[in-house]
Amino acid sequence: MNKSIFLRELRSNATSLLVWTVIITFLITATMALYNIFLENNTKILAMISILPEGTLQFKGVSNINDLFSVLGFYSANNVIYMLVLGSIYSIVLSSNILLKEEYGKTAEFLLSWPVTRGQAFFSKMGVVIINILGLNLVTTIAGYISLETCKKEPYNVEAFLILSLYTLLLHLFFAALGLFMSVLVKKPRPITTLSVALVMVLYFIFTISNITPDLSWAGYISPYKFIDLDVVNPAYRIDIVKILYFTVFSFLLIFSSLRIYLRKDIYL
Repeated sequence: MNKSIFLRELRSNATSLLVWTVIITFLITATMALYNIFLENNTKILAMISILPEGTLQFKGVSNINDLFSVLGFYSANNVIYMLVLGSIYSIVLSSNILLKEEYGKTAEFLLSWPVTRGQAFFSKMGVVIINILGLNLVTTIAGYISLETCKKEPYNVEAFLILSLYTLLLHLFFAALGLFMSVLVKKPRPITTLSVALVMVLYFIFTISNITPDLSWAGYISPYKFIDLDVVNPAYRIDIVKILYFTVFSFLLIFSSLRIYLRKDIYL
C-alpha cells in the first residue's frame, strides 16, 4: 500500500462518504421517529396490511405481521431499503470507479509516473474503499442503535441487531469487491456508475420476486440479498456460518481475481 495514494483517495472521496452517511442516517432516524405513531394506529394499520397479498411483507423479512409492532422488527422491515440497497449502491459505485477514474479522467500517466507498483496502487485504493464502507456502517449502526434505544417500549434483542448489522457490512463489502472486479474488466476508460446501480437493483428485484413468488424461490439464490437473514424477531435468530462464508469467500475471490487482472491490464493514458 502506498501512503500518498491512500491519503489522496481518502480526501477525494471524503465528501461523497459524508453525503451518503448523512442521507442514510437521516432516513433511519426519521423512519424510527414514526414508530410511536405506528403503534398508536396499530388497529388501522393491521386492517390495511391484512388486505395485502401474503408475500408482500416477506421480502422485507417479516414472517408475522405482529413482528412489525416490535421496535426491532419495525427497524428491520423499514430500514432494509436504506441500509441494504442504498449502502450497496454506495459501495459498488465507489469501488467500480476508484480504479477506472485515473483512465477516464486522463490522470493515469500521472499515477503511473509515481514510484509505486500496480499492486501498491490497487491495495491503496482498495484500502480506501474498505475504510469508507467501515465508516458508513459504523455511523449508521450507531444511529440505528440510538434510534432503537430512544423508541423502544420494551426490551429487544441487541445481539440480533448486531448480527443484522454484521450481515449488512458483509453485503456492502461483497458489492465493493464486485465493483472492483467489474472495473478491471472494462476495456474502454469510462465510468460504469449506471451499470453498477442497475446491477444492485436487478439483484434486489430478483430477491424480492423470489420471496413473493413461491415457485421462484430458487431464483433468490442468484442474489446476495438472499443470504441476509432479516427475521430478527425470531428467537432462534443467530449467526449463520454458511452465510458468513458465502460473503467472505466470494468477496475474497472477486478481489483476488481483480488484482490478477489489474496487474496485466492495459492502462489507457
